[in-house]
Amino acid sequence: MKFRELKIGDLTAKLPIIQGGMGIGVSLSNLASAVANEGGIGVISGVQMGFREPDFATNPVEANLRALRSEIRKAREKTKGIIGINLMAAMNNYELYVKEAVKEKIDIIISGAGLPIALPKLVQGSNTKIAPIVSSAKAAKVIINSYLKHDRLPDAVVVEGPLAGGHLGFKYEELIEKSYKSLKQITVEVKELIKTYEDKYDVKIPVISAGGIRTKKDIEEVMEAGADGVQIASLFVPTVECDAHENFKRAYLEATNDDVMIIKSPVGMPGRALKTNFLLNSINGEGELINKCYLCIKNCDTKNIPYCITTGLVNSVTGGDGLIFAGADVGNIEKRLKTVKEVIDELIN
Repeated sequence: MKFRELKIGDLTAKLPIIQGGMGIGVSLSNLASAVANEGGIGVISGVQMGFREPDFATNPVEANLRALRSEIRKAREKTKGIIGINLMAAMNNYELYVKEAVKEKIDIIISGAGLPIALPKLVQGSNTKIAPIVSSAKAAKVIINSYLKHDRLPDAVVVEGPLAGGHLGFKYEELIEKSYKSLKQITVEVKELIKTYEDKYDVKIPVISAGGIRTKKDIEEVMEAGADGVQIASLFVPTVECDAHENFKRAYLEATNDDVMIIKSPVGMPGRALKTNFLLNSINGEGELINKCYLCIKNCDTKNIPYCITTGLVNSVTGGDGLIFAGADVGNIEKRLKTVKEVIDELIN
């Protein structure tokens, strides 16, 4: 199969590959620009971006806004390709971060971890594209119908299956019992739904499949199911250009599939992560005391969560023992550090 271009509105990516946003700090300007330079769409993670700013502990919102502007501008300096940002709907100050990204003329906002129903009004009057992340046709229908109230349709829809890393749009029990639909099946159902809107409004809304995609064969399977492109994250972690610490990359290279577990995240959703001492100790009630709130997510009850998700993610991305999200088949990733170019070449050739 020869891969076609991916068109999202007036954006055209040479390759139908979107690099998934990975936070905190795993995919910033360096990784995103490298993917964009190869013809894909590079995505900056917009979660707690200011963790390296000196005032992050005392003024996290301003630190995050400053880092958001900086990372988008640095990416623009490194590439003329397409740059997006991933923003979680469950974030505190979500609207503030979306508006700031729009001011910086980000090409596309990809948003999940909740229903990103506020996006149409937040990007109104701009050329920024919007792509909600869904895990079912039912969720896609709810989001699209809410967008239509603002006379807007999504510019693309990302379908994230059950094998993805990070936060997942499935029930904890479904993931434990593996009683979920496959990515291919969900893609077919979402594609059928999207076609009804395409026919009614005479538009094209690309469907992007995501979650556990590792090989060219995986890409071909979802494209045969109707996907217009794919979103891939885990493959880009053990790369030279990835923004995470070398220890973080090494954790991916050394991981087996048995090292992956389903967790109950403080965000209120199940997630998929690697077994680390930080995570196991937290689950066993032996984790660090939470004595600081970084205002990262809505309705966070610091007295009843097993660990601070910001602390865990910052610890790991800076090289320490922390929380490391990963896809289900991370053990099948080739055990060597590559460049982004090598990863993409192996996917398309």
